[in-house]
Amino acid sequence: MPIMKIPFLLLFFLWEAQSHTASRPNIILVMADDLGIGDPGCYGNKTLRTPNIDRLASGGVKLTQHLAASPLCTPSRAAFMTGRYPVRSGMASWSRTGVFLFTASSGGLPTNEITFAKLLKDQGYSTALIGKWHLGMSCHSKTDFCHHPLHHGFNYFYGISLTNLRDCKPGEGSVFTTGFKRLVFIPLQIIGVTLLTFAALNCLGLLRVPLGIFFSLLFLAALILTLFLGFLHYFRPLNCFMMRNYEIIQQPMSYDNLTQRLTVEAAQFIQRNTETPFLLVLSYLHVHTALFSSKDFAGKSKHGVYGDAVEEMDWSVGQILNLLDELRLANDTLIYFTSDQGAHVEEVSSKGEIHGGSNGIYKGGKANNWEGGIRVPGILRWPRVIQAGQKIDEPTSNMDIFPTVAKLAGAPLPEDRIIDGRDLMPLLEGKSQHSDHEFLFHYCNAYLNAVRWHPQNSTSIWKAFFFTPNFNPVGSNGCFATHVCFCFGSYVTHHDPPLLFDISKDPRERNPLTPATEPRFYEILKVIQEAADRHTQTLPEVPNQFSWDNFLWKPWLQLCCPSSGLSCQCDREKQDKRLSH
Repeated sequence: MPIMKIPFLLLFFLWEAQSHTASRPNIILVMADDLGIGDPGCYGNKTLRTPNIDRLASGGVKLTQHLAASPLCTPSRAAFMTGRYPVRSGMASWSRTGVFLFTASSGGLPTNEITFAKLLKDQGYSTALIGKWHLGMSCHSKTDFCHHPLHHGFNYFYGISLTNLRDCKPGEGSVFTTGFKRLVFIPLQIIGVTLLTFAALNCLGLLRVPLGIFFSLLFLAALILTLFLGFLHYFRPLNCFMMRNYEIIQQPMSYDNLTQRLTVEAAQFIQRNTETPFLLVLSYLHVHTALFSSKDFAGKSKHGVYGDAVEEMDWSVGQILNLLDELRLANDTLIYFTSDQGAHVEEVSSKGEIHGGSNGIYKGGKANNWEGGIRVPGILRWPRVIQAGQKIDEPTSNMDIFPTVAKLAGAPLPEDRIIDGRDLMPLLEGKSQHSDHEFLFHYCNAYLNAVRWHPQNSTSIWKAFFFTPNFNPVGSNGCFATHVCFCFGSYVTHHDPPLLFDISKDPRERNPLTPATEPRFYEILKVIQEAADRHTQTLPEVPNQFSWDNFLWKPWLQLCCPSSGLSCQCDREKQDKRLSH
């Protein structure tokens, strides 16, 4: 080879390497918690101010039929991270409770599951999760961290391992109210009535009750009351804490400027990685109850504390967009904004304040598969590649992010498992006008609840429900008596034949079709049932991450601040702030 050609070949290879690197965008995935599709201005809200989310939508693509793979936090996020229905990983419950409620549970995202963070990390991306995880912590010991974000492909974690709960904020009530009633108040009432009855019988001489029985009942009542008060006292510090990587830095967590702290962490991660491709998952605690906002936003919206929280989150989104502009990274960054499921319509405070959001025209909400529970905001922007101002009405899923970002990063998809998501780029770039999802399966916890069928070369989108939740009170838009809808037994009504809707014509799901109104009624249901049968045949039995053994609190898995003694309380955030000054 002539010597003169060597510099040209070197330049060619350098150019090839540079163009390959440049073609791989930075990726920012922003997930709100319990935000309804009717909340952002770009989806029709006229009274909530969301200028930054709206700016994101006007600069990219707005998906109008973007669907969560589950209407609950934990399974929805498992599907989002893995591109797979949560039932495939055992991250869908067969019992009433479909999310983790204790940090010291042993259930969580299995170690053999592959997240998009792991794929991108293997491709040289710097990866971070800022905010909420809710996919477990440890398996056998409190230091194995088998379910922790750092064991699932993230280089850096700052946030909460569980979720934001009313119990985490004093004065905001509890998610365990029904449990308290069944396990504490009713047993105490029974014991009290029994003691009074025995005492009356003794006084009347009708029955001689040994003193030992009185003392035993009093001891049992005292034990129940002690355990109850202990739970109330210790739940918050044991479960509501902030972590940086594997270390607890604030226990219990403080809500003071919490969104600002998450925003600063996200901004610092971006600034540290301006020279390398990065993946940032910014997983807000807003707008899950307990609601909170800083003094700059409190009392400023037209929708009370809920609106204040939405507008503060929108401000945070704006800070990230502004930073990308300042660092000249906007054109080379794919941003995705969504919510993990629909708004929680049953969230009403003890004072009657509405603490849940809006699902727009859609029926239902969080914890059920009516459109209000699963149809969520879906916005993507990548100025260099995606044409601004688009609206796409095709069915898409939060599972689609997995194959989309994997392909953009140059990572091959795992071949040893079924990936249920589909690459979104053909739709986003206008190379395809039709969703790759012919069928989408909607699960209520681990139960197959409904099937969506979008036939090729058809505008119809059929949705068949095998069962539906029993709203209470009757005629309402939710399960207010139980705070969320459950998925089995007397809480649901089974349908034979299934309820059938054409979502393209009846998105509010008000008018179920019949053989009289749809001539192909039985033919459509036959195709849907066959698809459901084929799908269920692809589900091998896997360990149930929500078994009672995995779900309940295990003392030996409990994390506590180092050197905090039995109090499990510390605030390294405040200490570090003092030292920095």
